[in-house]
Amino acid sequence: MKKALLVVAVLMATIAVKAQGIYVGGSLSAWRNTTENFSSFTIAPEVGYNFNETWAIGAELGYSHDYMEGLKVNSFAIAPYIRWSYYENDAVRLFLDGAATVGFNKVKDGETFKYGQVGLRPGIAVKLNDHFSFVAKYGFLGYQRNVNGEGDAFGIDFSSEKLSLGFQYAF
Repeated sequence: MKKALLVVAVLMATIAVKAQGIYVGGSLSAWRNTTENFSSFTIAPEVGYNFNETWAIGAELGYSHDYMEGLKVNSFAIAPYIRWSYYENDAVRLFLDGAATVGFNKVKDGETFKYGQVGLRPGIAVKLNDHFSFVAKYGFLGYQRNVNGEGDAFGIDFSSEKLSLGFQYAF
């Protein structure tokens, strides 16, 4: 599976070098709570294509590693999305992502749990120059299945855990 992901990443990078409208980016997080003996690391690269100023498609690949009091969990997810940009000026673009996420959590020396979600996620992109943008996504409105082992759920969630900060580079 690692080889397949590497091949996909190389193909996307090759396409990105030659195509207009392609963007790459992602987010990275690391967290350590010494009181509860908890640590977490997440990396989520993203690639997409702008059809025009309003519509784009893309996908985010996510990997995370969590440790809590001897329990280690590795997670992998893929989240293809359709992006609708509904407001843009010289420096700011507001957008709404419609995404469908599929992933799994693997507990070390334990079971593997599958999960998924379908929903909407608002965001903002702040243009730093012609190529780089700072991107923030916050909240979720939709349906989730087995996310965090909680069974089926739906609704709106604007908790601080639903904040994602990252960047994008447009070719």
